[in-house]
Amino acid sequence: MLWYKTEATIPVTTLSPPEGNTTFLGGRTWCVARPGASPADLQIALDWACGLGKADCRAIQAGGPCFEPNTLLSHASFAFNNYYQQNGNSDIACYFGGTAALTQNNPNHGRCVFATSSESIKASAASSWEHKAKSIWWKIDVILLLLYLGRR
Repeated sequence: MLWYKTEATIPVTTLSPPEGNTTFLGGRTWCVARPGASPADLQIALDWACGLGKADCRAIQAGGPCFEPNTLLSHASFAFNNYYQQNGNSDIACYFGGTAALTQNNPNHGRCVFATSSESIKASAASSWEHKAKSIWWKIDVILLLLYLGRR
């Protein structure tokens, strides 16, 4: 079976790191939503990241520091980055069915601060065993999301 990666309709310069940690980029990378991604696919990926993906999306709720601008692209970028930082900064953790891309451009704005790979929000992981178990589950979740998006 052959698999083809579909590209966004608007070209976006992205980084394509090898599988694993992206510290070769100076330790400061973010995962953001692709501007050319379809709104329907972005919404599905955002819902997954804040749901099954277990990203901390409280900051993009009404009244949160990242609620404004209240756009799908902005909210998806925050959620995607939160998931990416929690899951080892791996390129697969910043795919979201092709709706996300890695960047070295700081997406922070106003009171909204996006975590970075150099200050990973996973730094306080309880144990390496728990980390390995979570790693397996997020990979399964990503595969399920990709399968779902592939059927659309």
